Amino acid sequence: MTVSLQLLRSDSPGTLTAGCPSRVVLDHVTSKWGVLVLAALADGTLRWGELRREVDGISEKMLAVTLRTFESDGLVHREAYPEIPPRVEYSLTPLGRELCEAMSPLLTWVVANADAIVAG
Repeated sequence: MTVSLQLLRSDSPGTLTAGCPSRVVLDHVTSKWGVLVLAALADGTLRWGELRREVDGISEKMLAVTLRTFESDGLVHREAYPEIPPRVEYSLTPLGRELCEAMSPLLTWVVANADAIVAG
């Protein structure tokens, strides 16, 4: 299998150079919690508490920050219902679903190889 990383090389005009929007997106998606939050939402809509339980170990603050970032990036949709108690649901946008589909092979590889890599 031949993989070309030409698009990722800094000598390619505009690609991943300082100030390139791709760096911002990569920073958001590959943050400590970004991939995990996106993966949790890949199976469907979740409420706040469900999402927090699904992404074990994430603090309320980091979940809020991550969701706000993804919402502003257009990857996650937030639906607030005017009920008592308030109900808020989070789901992937079409762009977020497309991103998760692209990340799926990477996540599959990581899960398959994590034990061997961690064991050294």
